[in-house]
Amino acid sequence: MKKIIQCPAERATYLFGGKWKIRILFKLFNEKKVRFGELKRTLSKITQQMLSKQLKQLEQDGLVSREVKSVMPPKVEYSLTSFGQSLIPILKSLSNWNDKNSKIINLKLNKSFDEKRI
Repeated sequence: MKKIIQCPAERATYLFGGKWKIRILFKLFNEKKVRFGELKRTLSKITQQMLSKQLKQLEQDGLVSREVKSVMPPKVEYSLTSFGQSLIPILKSLSNWNDKNSKIINLKLNKSFDEKRI
């Protein structure tokens, strides 16, 4: 049996935490519908395998919708679900918190940034 996370904040961040998910969510918020290749170009450092994995997780968690257009070659578009849209104000709030505290955050990141943590 899987352990359920008890802390509400930790449970919520489980759905969008990680290095790439927030970037993917903001891109989908700004563009409404995005094809896989466009996401890959925007997030140039992400591997195709990682992008595919992150999109599948976001879709499984109900934050992202995947629509396959029946044309040749097949076209796949991603967009935010209403559940995903409901997350955007929270992500914007985190972004505003970062802006207000950027000096402290930059100092901390420059001192002890560890990419493995994200």
